[in-house]
Amino acid sequence: MNGIIIIDKEPDFTSADVVAKMRGICGQRKIGHTGTLDPAATGVLPICLGSGTKLCSLLTDKDKEYMAELLLGVRTDTQDTTGRVLEENSVEVTEDAVRAACLSFVGDYQQVPPMYSALKVNGRRLYELAREGKEVERKARPVTILALEILELRLPVVKIRVACTKGTYIRTLCADIGEKLGCGGAMQSLRRTRVGKFTLEQAVTLGQLQERKDSGRLAEALLPVESCFRGYPCLTVRAGADKFLENGNALYPDQTIENRIYGHQEWVCFHRPDGSFAGIYAFDETENRYKPVKMFLEKE
Repeated sequence: MNGIIIIDKEPDFTSADVVAKMRGICGQRKIGHTGTLDPAATGVLPICLGSGTKLCSLLTDKDKEYMAELLLGVRTDTQDTTGRVLEENSVEVTEDAVRAACLSFVGDYQQVPPMYSALKVNGRRLYELAREGKEVERKARPVTILALEILELRLPVVKIRVACTKGTYIRTLCADIGEKLGCGGAMQSLRRTRVGKFTLEQAVTLGQLQERKDSGRLAEALLPVESCFRGYPCLTVRAGADKFLENGNALYPDQTIENRIYGHQEWVCFHRPDGSFAGIYAFDETENRYKPVKMFLEKE
């Protein structure tokens, strides 16, 4: 199987657990995930299979969207309510102040990664150091909160929807909102609703996937690799030039049916003469030809 299956991850599963389960259900080893979700978190987790595993690094760069619950008045060592409580405070803030604090984070934002994260410092995962009771200095990283909407306000709980760029920790955003309000805050729940173009509407649970396998309908859950590039321009290689495509060679515009040049370094989907997807190319103006960016030569 070559493509993507969108899993609706359930709580208490790590992303690695999901991959292990998927290998058993799908009966193949070449499977990878596109970025971790905390065990307590739920929601969209794209799983790549076969040649689709080449997409893993591309999908980790995509914008994401979450629904989260922020609990005000508490600080924990993990920045969520699964961690050890460090401090509890009364919440004496107005709803208007909460709205203003939340919305103040929209836009570019320098975020310090949490100690309980998979980032490495001097070859060690931060969460490994945290479990040893150690804390090290972390550099703030630029992230962008593309949108933040307050869905429900029942103090001390605030339910929010957040769209953000890669590398954003929603736990840290919740803690930072709490700090801005002066009472502290921790993430109470998290559900990822979108990764790039993939949404919960396309997702299945592991149980549902097993049911599809048992009834011979497993392929129904598989999205083609090209679905990741929906909306990109497309070119079809002429018969006779397809051997160059299959070898991952550069191609001139007149070797395609359309004989068209797209913008410098703009990604273009290349298809075989039979219409099947083969890979992503980009035009190189210095060489006046399309050069491969990522090839997906296994036919689906």
